[in-house]
Amino acid sequence: MSPIDDETCAGGVRVTYRHGMGGTASTDGTRTGATRARAAKAPAVEAEVAGHTVRLTSPDRICFPGPGYTKRDVFDYYLAVGDGIMRALADRPTTLQRFPEGIEGEMFFQKRVPARGVPPWIRTAKITFPSGRSADELCPADLAHVLWAAQMGTVVFHPWPVRGDDVDRPDELRIDLDPQPGTDFADAVEVAAEVRALLDELGAVGYPKTSGGRGVHVYVRIRPQWTFTEVRRAAIAFAREIERRRPDLVTTAWWKEQRGQKVFIDYNQMARDRTIACAYSLRANARATVSTPVTWDELPQVEPDDFDLRTVPVRFAKIGDPHGGIDDTPWDITPLLEWADRDERDGTGDLPYPPDHPKMPGEPKRVQPSKDRDRPRG
Repeated sequence: MSPIDDETCAGGVRVTYRHGMGGTASTDGTRTGATRARAAKAPAVEAEVAGHTVRLTSPDRICFPGPGYTKRDVFDYYLAVGDGIMRALADRPTTLQRFPEGIEGEMFFQKRVPARGVPPWIRTAKITFPSGRSADELCPADLAHVLWAAQMGTVVFHPWPVRGDDVDRPDELRIDLDPQPGTDFADAVEVAAEVRALLDELGAVGYPKTSGGRGVHVYVRIRPQWTFTEVRRAAIAFAREIERRRPDLVTTAWWKEQRGQKVFIDYNQMARDRTIACAYSLRANARATVSTPVTWDELPQVEPDDFDLRTVPVRFAKIGDPHGGIDDTPWDITPLLEWADRDERDGTGDLPYPPDHPKMPGEPKRVQPSKDRDRPRG
């Protein structure tokens, strides 16, 4: 069978496919005129995207066994939401969560671009880990970078909150609302309403999205003027203020044994080398859910399972990206830093860092309370 050339307009870009399969691509993540049940292995597919050729091998390999989604389905999904995911990934060093044999096979996080087999057009950025070591990490310049990662079995994209031209100063404040056992998505949505109210008081604009699981993420673009340490201090101050307003439902306790049945605001998402699945990223679960941008009005009406590999492209084609204006209003975090100063004067200073960080100046003892021999006993 001779190769077939076809063009689609996906995710705001024109894509030319060359393949030998018995069907053509569509932008909703499906294929027409082709059967999944093949006796022979499907031939490779090539896509011309942003002036680059991306080759997809083993397109019929099952990636999500439950619904039967293939590697080609993942590839087509990222094409369909290309404009949205590039808004989330563009020029951001990005950790790749890879599943070369599908989500039930081996998984690993790739923080370094491979030394061999990398197209010359792939862009990278040098990032520094808490250990002081560094790596050249993928820094997507266009949708072809995303598809190249998908070809390698990447399912989930975890960008840093920085841009490639200044990897030490975040331009994004990420508020991660993580329901603990005994709470659920509805509780995270309730806390998100408090987050929105506080952001409004501060003159900041927040953009919510589902996590793809039980949580909610709220992103705020900020001016890239402050270090990770300073932005983390701001995140702690913000989280503590929400905790003061809703002590019945919110916790900032780092140790799980202290959190109770509350929603944890994970302030350490603003620590260096801590990342969150980005907007429009698939999640590696049985339903192939998607971390999906929503409007504030939508948030109380939706459920995480509403958004998956099949439904999100249709939604994106219909309504566009609710995060379309996220880059328009970068915010000055000075008020939060002033709150952090106030809290420190009042005796509530820093909180524990993640375990992969060295001991930081001003950090309290990093010991699980139940194992702390010096902790006062009642």
